[in-house]
Amino acid sequence: MVIATTTFMLQWTHSVEKIEWRERWQVGPSGLHITEASVKGSGAGMEPGEGAVLRDGWWTWQPKLASQKQLSLAASGATASGWRLCYGDTCREFGERAGEDTTLSFCP
Repeated sequence: MVIATTTFMLQWTHSVEKIEWRERWQVGPSGLHITEASVKGSGAGMEPGEGAVLRDGWWTWQPKLASQKQLSLAASGATASGWRLCYGDTCREFGERAGEDTTLSFCP
């Protein structure tokens, strides 16, 4: 599937802590760049990042991560839901069952 967008958001529920997580991404000439991460709590492997601020119940920060050529999203089947990919006014769900792995790539 090809999606024509320059920004998107990924949302999911952590498989152990059952806490919501979301990331905002931008598509640029060097790949996919995360611009913001937010988590609705903290727990095993889910500590808010450096400089996080609590805003409307979400710990939000700007991760320091180089642009990525692709994102590999594994589906464990242990979460309450799959991945939610939102762009513009559209959202799509995928990875709801174990083994439904997905790779997001940018097109230069």
